[in-house]
Amino acid sequence: MPVPIPDSHIDLIAGPVCVALSTVMPDGQPQTTVVWCDYDGEYVRVNTMRGFRKEKNMRANPKVTILAYDPHNPLRNIEVRGTVVKMTEDGALEHLDALAELYTGQSPYFGTCVPVEFQAREIPVLCKIAPARVRVESPTRK
Repeated sequence: MPVPIPDSHIDLIAGPVCVALSTVMPDGQPQTTVVWCDYDGEYVRVNTMRGFRKEKNMRANPKVTILAYDPHNPLRNIEVRGTVVKMTEDGALEHLDALAELYTGQSPYFGTCVPVEFQAREIPVLCKIAPARVRVESPTRK
């Protein structure tokens, strides 16, 4: 059962705050990428493309970390360590279009966020991350 995200920090995971997703490279080194994400109440969801480095990393080692911080108060942040429990192309394009709308106010992703020609060579992959450990910080501002 995934660890729940505290209500106090759901806004940082549910978008439209860009987050850092860290995966593990084949040589054991960390690899971090800025991504869009959302939260369905149980899983943190990100989208990638088939064949991208982070997609390959998550298939080889599903342990990941997400770090998000409040752009108006960076000391208010959340770290989610978890396991990618599902990677699928089913529904991935729809999820990517929903993320595009959430983050940019425009949809579809292919044709508004990136050139439509990319759709011929990039296959979206929806990744569901089950939080295993959640750490939050909320220092008060003075």
